[in-house]
Amino acid sequence: MKPINDRVVVKPAKAEAKTTGGIIIPDTAKEKPSKGKVVAVGPGKDANRMTVKKGDTVLYGKYAGQELNYDGTDYLIMREDDILVILEK
Repeated sequence: MKPINDRVVVKPAKAEAKTTGGIIIPDTAKEKPSKGKVVAVGPGKDANRMTVKKGDTVLYGKYAGQELNYDGTDYLIMREDDILVILEK
């Protein structure tokens, strides 16, 4: 996949199955993850360089992006502006 303009393709992290206290969360109560790994980045728009790069782990808004299933894997396509923060390793 190669996104266009200022689009970014993100593979969302798996939803947590257990709380830190060890309580198992049922599927119906799991929250949509807001963390993921960037798998593809577009070239930018209007001569603005992209800040994120492939391999970055990012946090994004709860309702950000368009869901996509490609070759059996779920992804989100979003604008770079929808990304809130790049997590440092």
